[in-house]
Amino acid sequence: MDELERLLAERACERLITEYCRRVDFGEAAAIADLFTPDGTWEGVELRLDGRDEIRAWFTRRGELTRRVSRHLCVNVAVDVTGPDAATGLAYMVNYRHDRRDGETALPVPGDVPKFVGELHDTFRRTDEGWRFSSRRVVLAFLRPPRG
Repeated sequence: MDELERLLAERACERLITEYCRRVDFGEAAAIADLFTPDGTWEGVELRLDGRDEIRAWFTRRGELTRRVSRHLCVNVAVDVTGPDAATGLAYMVNYRHDRRDGETALPVPGDVPKFVGELHDTFRRTDEGWRFSSRRVVLAFLRPPRG
């Protein structure tokens, strides 16, 4: 793999990370499944999703939470291309989230402390569709306590 091919692969993987955030934050959560390989996995705290169908089903339910306003911020993104069709990634993610009360529609919503800060541990694979997540593991470092 030459330098240009490596840079293009890194950029494609970085774009997946950005697109994931955009889709979940702007009402297209079900479409996150399309960013994964057919056998891809998503793993979070006490949750594991195997394959596009499970990923799509869970994120479809997430997308139905119209009261939820969120912004996922990914920083310190580092993608390492490990072969012509494989890469790994690590990014820090900060999530600001507010669940509106019934009937509440006012914007902007409170943006005090993040809901969580954590890491995204990704593996990527080049497919006929282009680069896709083959796995994503979310590890939390800080978690805001539930509001009473």
